[in-house]
Order: sequence, then structure tokens, then C-alpha cells
Amino acid sequence: MNALTVERYVGDAIAPHVPALAELRIRVFREWPYLYDGDLHYEAHYLETYSRSPESLFVLVLDGERVVGASTGLPMADETEEFKRPFLSQGYDPERIFYFGESVLLPEYRGRGLGVRFFTEREDYARGLKRFSHAAFCGVQRPLDHPRRPADYVPLDAFWTRRGYVKHPELETTYTWKDLDDTEQSPKPMTFWLKSLEPREGA
Repeated sequence: MNALTVERYVGDAIAPHVPALAELRIRVFREWPYLYDGDLHYEAHYLETYSRSPESLFVLVLDGERVVGASTGLPMADETEEFKRPFLSQGYDPERIFYFGESVLLPEYRGRGLGVRFFTEREDYARGLKRFSHAAFCGVQRPLDHPRRPADYVPLDAFWTRRGYVKHPELETTYTWKDLDDTEQSPKPMTFWLKSLEPREGA
């Protein structure tokens, strides 16, 4: 196995890697809890939001020239209305929030600290822009009795909490995609987590 490299791309600099990123997202998000039955048309539409934002960030993990992991982020002000709406309704200013999109990594590359690296890279980038008070991301909420829930599934809540993120049930939106085995798209509830990016007193 080649040595892994982690690279940052900003805005439309990601263009050469979009096809590989789309395929990676489709493959990884088929897993629980997303169960995403994706297609390249949907991916092109989704990734367009990021590639047209001049301050979007793509953190790629490459094994040689192969993209095996990716993490994304962009200013919340550049996100879609579905994502901005709960923040506006709760009195947050989207101009002050940097939104973290997905973190996807092929199974054989997990357990090497890359999940932590994804958060570190995005937080450092957002702080470097010097106008964001918070980082935010959201996770899908699935019923505990969902028939596809693996018996050994361990939620990532503890990992996110260790990274300094706090779940905010009042910040909820819905996003629509087609689940595996479904015939059409359906809305999924998504709950946001927040972390302050501002320096602590005495730090």
C-alpha cells in the first residue's frame, strides 16, 4: 500500500477530483445510517453547491493517486435554504457559521486517525478565515427499531462530543434522498451539532 497523503483544495480547484469524490460518496453512504441509493446526477447537483463557493474546502485522502477519503466544508451562507433555515429561526447568523459537510472514508482505511484529521483540517481552515464563531454539521436521525440498523452499530455521538461538539435538538432540518430498497425519495430528519471556534479566555 502506498503512503497516504492528505491534501486541501479550495473552491473550484476540486473540479478534477469531482468524479472520484462522487463515486466515493455513493459507496460510503450506502452504509448505515444513511442508506443512500445515490446516482451521479444527484451527486453533481450536490457537489455544485460546494464547487461554486469560493471558500469551500475539500480535504482529500489519497492512496497514491486514488481518492480513498474526503471531507468537506463551506460557509453556511453559501449553503442551501434547508440548512440555513433552522439557524435563522433560532437567531443565529449564517454569516458566522462554517458548515462541515460529509466525512467519507473507505472501510479499509478507517482506524488510522483520519476522522480526527478531517475535523482538525476543517476547523483550522475555518479559523483562518477569521470571521466564523462556530463550526456546525448535522447527522441523520434514524429510528432505533429501523430494520436495517446493524446490531453492533455504535453511534458517533461520543466521538463528536470528544471533539468539542454539542448536539442541538432545536436545530433540525430535513434533507431528501432515496434509501436503498425504496422506489422514491423521502425526507430525513437531520439534527445539527455546534462547536465554538472562538478562543477560550486565557487560551
